[in-house]
Amino acid sequence: MSDISAAVKIEDISSVKKKLSFDIAWADVKNELDAVYRQVGKTAKIRGFRPGRIPRGILEMHYREQAEEETLSKLINRYYWETLQEKQIPAVTRPEIEQKGIEMEKDFVFSATVEVEPIIEPKDYLGLELEREEPVVTEEDLETRMEEIRQLFATMEEVHEDRGVLPGDFVTLDFEGFLAGEPLKELKSENYLLEIGSKAFIPGFEDELIGMKKGETDSFPVKFPETYHASHLAGKDVDFTVSIKGIRIKKLPEIDDQFIKNFERYESLDALRTDVRNNLEEEKKRKIAADFERHISEKLLANNDFEVPTSYVERQIYYMMADTQQRMAAGGMDPKRAADFSFKLHDQFREEAIKIVKTTLLLKNIARKEALTVGEDEVEKEIREIAAQRAQDYGTLKKSLEKDDLIENVRSKLLSRKTYELLEEKATITSIRKENSKIPEKGK
Repeated sequence: MSDISAAVKIEDISSVKKKLSFDIAWADVKNELDAVYRQVGKTAKIRGFRPGRIPRGILEMHYREQAEEETLSKLINRYYWETLQEKQIPAVTRPEIEQKGIEMEKDFVFSATVEVEPIIEPKDYLGLELEREEPVVTEEDLETRMEEIRQLFATMEEVHEDRGVLPGDFVTLDFEGFLAGEPLKELKSENYLLEIGSKAFIPGFEDELIGMKKGETDSFPVKFPETYHASHLAGKDVDFTVSIKGIRIKKLPEIDDQFIKNFERYESLDALRTDVRNNLEEEKKRKIAADFERHISEKLLANNDFEVPTSYVERQIYYMMADTQQRMAAGGMDPKRAADFSFKLHDQFREEAIKIVKTTLLLKNIARKEALTVGEDEVEKEIREIAAQRAQDYGTLKKSLEKDDLIENVRSKLLSRKTYELLEEKATITSIRKENSKIPEKGK
């Protein structure tokens, strides 16, 4: 038994947390402390003494706190890290250290509490019974997408007739909001474009505009929702003053041979519809593949229940919050508001984050159990494909991934993909058509 093994007692607080209690003999503490004082003495500057010639007692008077702190740091680090290596403890967080310092002539006692990755033996993962939708594009799907394309080429026409605002109109307006008679800077805008019926503004605001004419000014109260993101406005009655500066309607083009002239790559309406259908099929395939993986994950989680490290969950929540913040900022929201909004979703993300962490650990351990591996050639191929998708130089991308320690992320994704493929290969899969008829897939 090594000195380290003799000095440590390991306690399982839970399946994902261990407490390491150390009792280091005074002789070892003294040796380390002596070594630190020798090192300190080489560079210490004390009036009346030459460096390297300062008596130990004098050094202790001037450098005791520094020497003892350095000794503790060295002892804790050495015993802790060597224990992790020797006992093969998969720590995933920095340790929480408890210690009371050095007491002369006494053993040094400290503890380190750390989260660990759980030991998982996956079960019931082969032979899963699964359902998968067929990637069928219906005429309704096609017409819906064609209408979306048509909307992209809509034009706006000013309403010249003497009429009030109607649902579906696009209104240009100036507005200002007042709370208890005080103007609110955040509720003031000029030449604001609002589609009536879009529900893009505070509930009830658009209704008050119905019937107003160009050039008119009106005032009315609007009650803000109790759940409004700005707490000082939530549930409050705000008085708005609104001036209508213009009313426009959307004019949609007919989808005919004339419409095709908007596209250089299509010579006929049939060619456009064929390409749209093909794109819809690819979209459906990607969505079905993602849904299918999610279906597999749900089955795995139903068959395997285990605890996960809190640090893993918090890290996943952070990723989800950062992604939400980035998407909202990209959509035009003020970056600070986007950050505040995403932060408020922390607790709402927890349940989904736990599922993601559990699935990741399950896939990792299934891959281990089934001896699945990812070769360097596969990693290189994947990086080349990513580079091609981004229209980026392969060498530049690889250096960037290496610099940010992201090569392992690529390998992990490939291993997860292989694991999903294995689970699919060994599963019994029933195909589901849109009309819900079920057909067992051959060879499954």
